[in-house]
Amino acid sequence: MRIGIHVRVSGGYAKAVEHARAAGCDAIQIFSSNPRSYRPSKIDRPALDAFLALRREAGIDPCVIHTPYLINLASDDPKVLEGSKTLLKADLATAAAGEMRYVNTHLGSYGKRDRREGFAGIVTALEEVLGTIEPGVFLVLENSAGAGNLAGGTLEELGEFVAALDHPQLGVCLDTAHAWAAGYEINSAEGVKRFIDEAETKIGLNRLHMFHFNDTEVPLGGSRDRHWHIGEGAIGFEGFRALLAHEDLREKTAILETPGEDTDDVRNVQTILTIAKAVK
Repeated sequence: MRIGIHVRVSGGYAKAVEHARAAGCDAIQIFSSNPRSYRPSKIDRPALDAFLALRREAGIDPCVIHTPYLINLASDDPKVLEGSKTLLKADLATAAAGEMRYVNTHLGSYGKRDRREGFAGIVTALEEVLGTIEPGVFLVLENSAGAGNLAGGTLEELGEFVAALDHPQLGVCLDTAHAWAAGYEINSAEGVKRFIDEAETKIGLNRLHMFHFNDTEVPLGGSRDRHWHIGEGAIGFEGFRALLAHEDLREKTAILETPGEDTDDVRNVQTILTIAKAVK
């Protein structure tokens, strides 16, 4: 697997790449704009060209854009829905301009909306958004922790979105902390095998492009989105060892979104790389 971390770009792309490289990463994830705003950043081509050159020099590929937290494609509020589509289209355009391979997004919450109606609304919104996607970019849908009426909490539902749209540039990102919170017991080799077998059946591993590797202290099926340090939570070393050892996942990308400061990033990446080295 190619291993990366989510990095801040507020201090400039050079510092972001330097931090990822110092941690031992060969992949990276960023926000392209304020993650808590409906106002996307304008495309700055010279800056994106410089970022691409830095990534190439450091051997960092792929680069992932994580969309803002405000996106809710399941909303029946026209302003929220239009704002969500605008943000998603903007990130897809930025990814294309900066030669970034993936745009990762949450789907949102159905709220009080009927799930079938909300599902159809998401499909319609994604059809529109995917109509703007350029070659070389993939949109990946992230699984939720299953709280409330969040969309995409199960492998089955994610697979249903992929099947309904059947777009070659649409895929899935599986967050380990979210999967655990949604009830998938991935803290052992047997549990990981069941999880990946189900992902193959319900989604197709060709559509599974990347992971978010996060441990968690949430109880199994606890439906709460809480990330923790690798090996120090409920998933533990065994869960991540099984994921890294799975032969069908060797060509995937895993991005860490663990909490803490820069030193914690380095520690978590080194933990994953040590586990990966042991299973080769």
